[in-house]
Parts: sequence; structure tokens; C-alpha cells
Amino acid sequence: MGRQLTYKAAINEAIRIAMRKDSDIIMLGEDIAGGAGRESIGIEDAWGGPYGVTKGLIKEFGNKRVFDTPISESGFIGAAIGAAMAGLRPLVELMYVDFAGVSFDQFLNQASKLRFMFGGQVTVPITVKTLMGAGWRNAGHHSQTLYSLFAHIPGWYSLAPSSPKDAKGGLLAAIRNDNPVILFEHKMLYNTTGDVPEEDYELQLGKGEVKKEGSDITIVALSFMVSRALKVADKLEKENISVEVIDPIWLAPLDEEIIIDSIKKTGKVLIIDEDNPRCNMATDIAALIATHCFDYLDASIKILSPPNAPVAYAPILEDNYLISEEKIEKAVKDILG
Repeated sequence: MGRQLTYKAAINEAIRIAMRKDSDIIMLGEDIAGGAGRESIGIEDAWGGPYGVTKGLIKEFGNKRVFDTPISESGFIGAAIGAAMAGLRPLVELMYVDFAGVSFDQFLNQASKLRFMFGGQVTVPITVKTLMGAGWRNAGHHSQTLYSLFAHIPGWYSLAPSSPKDAKGGLLAAIRNDNPVILFEHKMLYNTTGDVPEEDYELQLGKGEVKKEGSDITIVALSFMVSRALKVADKLEKENISVEVIDPIWLAPLDEEIIIDSIKKTGKVLIIDEDNPRCNMATDIAALIATHCFDYLDASIKILSPPNAPVAYAPILEDNYLISEEKIEKAVKDILG
């Protein structure tokens, strides 16, 4: 076993590595540097955002490179796009992906199109890191999983790492990319731990990973759902059911080959996606499989997604909304008959 880090510590380490090596990288967002009271409490006590992911960065890099913004997502994402066009490499924390709605024009019509519309005369090396996911009792405005909205936009790269190792390497790759990249961090992963190399490394753009090899059925899972799929796969292995677990990691560009190769081997598939069920990543992956693997399928493609409803605050309702290990196990056994 190598060095163990939590998911949020791996992200913090990636930011430090990138900022130490490149003075053009700045970081901005809400409450990442201590808020308006920073002068009185001292920069060592910076809050570091609602989950402490950026804690300590202002102490090392100062308030010229790490700074708080007003509560105006449209304003600070627009400012970051302008800074990127002028030669900086902004890293922006969008506190919750739910808040993207008030700044969506900046995502849809500005950052995504500028390099294309200016014929490559400018680049927009902006990275947005944002929080997503249910399970923390944060109710409907702080719990959504909306990565499919961004995977849909030409010009944006997007990824949703499921492990601390992938979070570190994915963020380093994102920051150093000359195009807009958005990284989705699931809140339920922040305190999970895993092996993380100390060195500087980057994930390969658009490359997924087989997290567990198997022969009876393929599970394609995203973000936090990967860990739940792996737990179910380990449990079913004791019942002589061999489950292959695929983590695409990157949503755009999507690693189509790794999914197709797995389906050709197993002939059966369950796709698990915490995003809203209509037009989510799971439906896109299902279409990919139906197009390229139809002759290899021995059972219908099955998708496991939440109900088409907002995330409720009441614990019993949120628990029912979530995709549990029990639901995954039942779906696998239903497919296998």
C-alpha cells in the first residue's frame, strides 16, 4: 500500500503543485481565502470553501493569487475567462454546480466558443472545479449532479474522477490544458482515501480505466457510483458472479473504446449515473452501446438513475432518491436472470 490521501487532500496537493510550477495560475471563488474577515482572523485560518478543500492555499500563495470573489458567479467566471484570454491560467471554484445556472451564458456562449470563433488566435485555459452530488442532506439547491449539461457543450472538456489518485492527476491535466475544463467533485468522495503518488503526474485526456476486471457483466459507473459498483462487484464475486467495472473518468471526450471492448467481452451491461435520468451520460452511453455492440448483447441495456425529481431534504426521501448498493445488486441480478 502506498501513500494514502483523502480525495480533498489530493485535490489540494494538485493545486499546490500546479501553482508552484506556474506563476500564471491564479485561483478565485467564494470563501476559498477566508472571506471578508480575513484581515482580522489571519490568513492561516482561511476557511478553504465549505469543505476545506482549498485550506492553506492563501497562506502559501498570498491574496494576489488566491482570492475571494463576490457572490456573483456570472461575474467571477466571466472575469476568469477574460483573464485566461489575457494570458493567465485561472482555476475557479464554483461552490456548487447547482449555481451554474446564474452563469450559464459564460459556460455555453463564451468560454466554449471563443477559441473557435477567433480562429485559434486566443486560448481560454480556464479550469472550473465544482461540487456535486446528493447524500449530505443539502436539499435541492446544493445536491444536483449536472455534468451532462457540460458534456453537451462543444469546447468544454469535463471529468468526474472517482478516486483521490484520479482527482489529483485529473486536476493537474485540466489546469495545464489550453481549453476550458470542468472537474466535478462528488461531496461523498471528499473523505474517502486511496493511494496517491507524491510526484507530479497527469491523467491522459479522454482515457477511462477498468477498475475491476470481470466476465459476466459490465457495470459502467461514474464518480461516486464507481465506489458503490466496486463494493457490489466484490460482494457478488463471493457468489461466483464476475463483474467488470468501467470508470470513464472523462465525460468529454468519452473513452468509447474501453466501453465497447468490455461489452464485447461480457455481453451484458448496467450503466449507473446519478445525473437526472433524461438525456444524462447513461443515455448517451446506452446509445453508444446500442450502435456499436448490438450483435454482442445477450440482454437488454439497463440504466440505473435517480427519479426525475429534485433532491429532497428529508432524509427518508433523499435516501430513496439515492442509488444504493442494494439497488445496484438487484439490477445486476435482474440482468443475469
